[in-house]
Amino acid sequence: MKTSSHLGEARIIHSEEFVFEPVPGSGGTEVATPVSPALGATWVTLHIVRVAAGEAWSPDDTTLEENTVVVHEGSGRLRVGDETRDAGRASAAYAPTGRALTLFAGPEGMTAYVWRTPLAEGRTLGTDPKVFSTLWDDETQLRGFAGTGQVAPEEAPRATMNFIFWPGAGSCQLCLHCGIQQPGETFNVHLHTHSDEAFIAFEGVGQMYLVDRWIDVAAGDVLFAAPGVLHGARNPHTGPDARRFVTCGGPTPFDPALYDAAGVSSQVV
Repeated sequence: MKTSSHLGEARIIHSEEFVFEPVPGSGGTEVATPVSPALGATWVTLHIVRVAAGEAWSPDDTTLEENTVVVHEGSGRLRVGDETRDAGRASAAYAPTGRALTLFAGPEGMTAYVWRTPLAEGRTLGTDPKVFSTLWDDETQLRGFAGTGQVAPEEAPRATMNFIFWPGAGSCQLCLHCGIQQPGETFNVHLHTHSDEAFIAFEGVGQMYLVDRWIDVAAGDVLFAAPGVLHGARNPHTGPDARRFVTCGGPTPFDPALYDAAGVSSQVV
């Protein structure tokens, strides 16, 4: 059995270690919270929510915070404010401050990862933010990322990152990015000076870099890195049986350096 890797204000939490608590008054919905200010984060809280079949769930004080969600398993619907969309695996939603996020599970239930953060002073809401998408939205991407200079880039081919919710789509503090590491590819080691990083292994098996080492992970596992902590992702597997390794999440608050690297503006629209 894998065990957690705790490296100061940084850790990888494997999915079998999540501690789920029942939601009072529900018929089986339960929530685990591997990342939060109570556990060392400055900004971000990350929930893993198992919504029981036919039930609904919303974060506490949802209209007072920024929320993003990615469906990991199952299906149902996602509601942001007054708008609702059908949702399945890899569906995503962004609920800006002032709009409630609600997850509705279909007959098979739904497992989702939900990021939360209070809006920082001085942040301006987007004028018409995109609120529904999927991890496979490749309209805006970061390619060829070499890292931030603390660790030499690997010679391996470089992975691609989809920007799902980001300033150019109207997200004013939370972001959601999707890293697609094909066999042999790396998203190079980097850090965020002022941001928490919380991201998950969404699909496949690979490795996440944390502080000073590469650590094996599988779908569902979570990485947390405090500001200034080195991290990255790679797919070391090659050969005829190798499959892509997909990660998703992002720095909170968003880090303009990633958008600069992609050649796009970090101005909230």
